[in-house]
Amino acid sequence: MGVSPVPAPAAQRAGIAECRELHGAVDEVVEPLVARHRERLKCRRGCFDCCVDELTVFEVEAEVIRAAHPDLLNSGVPAPQGRCAFLDAEGGCRVYASRPYVCRTQGLPLRWLEEDLEGEIVEQRDICPLNLEGPRLVDLPEADCFQLGLFEERLISVQLRAFSRLERVELRSLFRQA
Repeated sequence: MGVSPVPAPAAQRAGIAECRELHGAVDEVVEPLVARHRERLKCRRGCFDCCVDELTVFEVEAEVIRAAHPDLLNSGVPAPQGRCAFLDAEGGCRVYASRPYVCRTQGLPLRWLEEDLEGEIVEQRDICPLNLEGPRLVDLPEADCFQLGLFEERLISVQLRAFSRLERVELRSLFRQA
């Protein structure tokens, strides 16, 4: 898959802009959560346990990265297999400012609703194992967890308006030298 910029149709250009706005909205929600959980969060530059290979994103997020990092994608070398292709030698993210949605919430206490076997809606919670130290997840107020579901639906809508399909792209494939 080439990484040279190709003039995008208007819907794709609009999708890229909308995706950037969505990332900004996610960051606005995440910022106070990071501040509240600063003591427990081990996530910092160089912590890359969650940054694994085979991560995929919607095409619109891939286009955000392509637009922001053409030199890296055309002449850079992906990180070794097993780690996210965008990690540098010190474990830092080379596309941090344009990183995908999933990377913007990693490490935080997450909550979501799902249907159990009896058809009841139940709340689920999770956190990176490195960030378990601190108040138990079940004791946290809802507002102290990132709510999964709301932004994903918006991202799906952006993807469908821009590309009319829900195809995903492996991050490593964005590099010319993948």
